[in-house]
Amino acid sequence: VQLQASGGGLVQPGGSLRLSCAASGNIFSINSMGWYRQAPGNKRELVAAISRGGSTNYADSVKGRFTISRDNTKNTVYLQMNSLKPEDTAVYYCKASYVKTTASGAGMDYWGKGTLVTVSS
Repeated sequence: VQLQASGGGLVQPGGSLRLSCAASGNIFSINSMGWYRQAPGNKRELVAAISRGGSTNYADSVKGRFTISRDNTKNTVYLQMNSLKPEDTAVYYCKASYVKTTASGAGMDYWGKGTLVTVSS
């Protein structure tokens, strides 16, 4: 199972970006999917997560500005980021939790390699 993230880049404060992360491989099901970020010198932190049924969870710092969504048919999770601030600058990682490759198999977590988001004028 591999996760490929894309959509990062340089954007001015107040701008928008949309991140995508597609999971590929022998996948039977994925429980939750999420986005984390890590800025230089900081710990990796949860940005947003979404369950298979569509329930969402956001960090307080991004509520009202970021929206997470997923397409279960494509095993893909998205993060729409609006009103970006310099403090949103970080490497963004996607995570797929409790991924099963068979109906009876054990679930495992997988991480993508990360995509850099830089918010600067």
